Amino acid sequence: MGAAMQIGKDLVNPKLSLWHFLAWQLRYERQRRGLSLNQMGKIISAAPSTVSNIEAGRRKIDDRQAYTLDRTWESGYLFQLLLWYARTAHNPDWFRQYSNYEAEALAIKIYHGQAIPGPLQTDEYIRALLAMIDPKNFDTAVAERIARKEGIFGREDPPYVWALMDESVLALPVGGAKVMKAQLEHLLQLSRLPCVSVRVIPTSSGPHLGIDGPFQVISLEARDVAYSGAQNGGRLIEGTGEVKEFAVKFDCIGAKAASEDGSRAIIEQYLERYT
Repeated sequence: MGAAMQIGKDLVNPKLSLWHFLAWQLRYERQRRGLSLNQMGKIISAAPSTVSNIEAGRRKIDDRQAYTLDRTWESGYLFQLLLWYARTAHNPDWFRQYSNYEAEALAIKIYHGQAIPGPLQTDEYIRALLAMIDPKNFDTAVAERIARKEGIFGREDPPYVWALMDESVLALPVGGAKVMKAQLEHLLQLSRLPCVSVRVIPTSSGPHLGIDGPFQVISLEARDVAYSGAQNGGRLIEGTGEVKEFAVKFDCIGAKAASEDGSRAIIEQYLERYT
């Protein structure tokens, strides 16, 4: 393999995924043209630090930037097509990227119908839940879940979190009465924070669009992404159209939820059961 394809320790690995290849190709084409990070930033309307993060795989170019590069460098549809294929292909590095998005989020909308949404879980609830669903990797899974939660609420400027959950979640005694009592008390405390909205979908509201499973819509500075949960993993979604579909789905589910005050009243009713 020629020198142009050498992979240094400070570079992304173009063999790992199409996202990594896209980042690698961007850096290669910039350096081949003798452009600085600042000059590249002027082309795609981004700060030099943003260009550096894109080339390191920490951020991704968007449709407008891909179009601008193809037009400026007369590369046909190269970067637009690479971006399209990267979004539609499986990315083995997706979970790290998803966690990074959570930590950078301006707002997070979460729906879950089978458990308390992750960022709102107590450590004890996390341990009890993961003991059932991931016993083989228990310690690692617990540490990762707690770190993700702290990455959201441990920031100086935490994102706004909208959480929707089915009433049945409150009735499921994960970890027993003691764990659930502490969990629901924690949920009530969080619901009173200015950056958190907790709403419960009463069982009496009937079926809704969340029947397919849990999901999140994460609002970043320049765009939104989504995550769809599934058995044995999930899927990170970055295509604009599909992300909008999840945002609409969240609003439709929310239309069936109780108000914030009404939701607190429902939580308090279940809290009495565990006291």
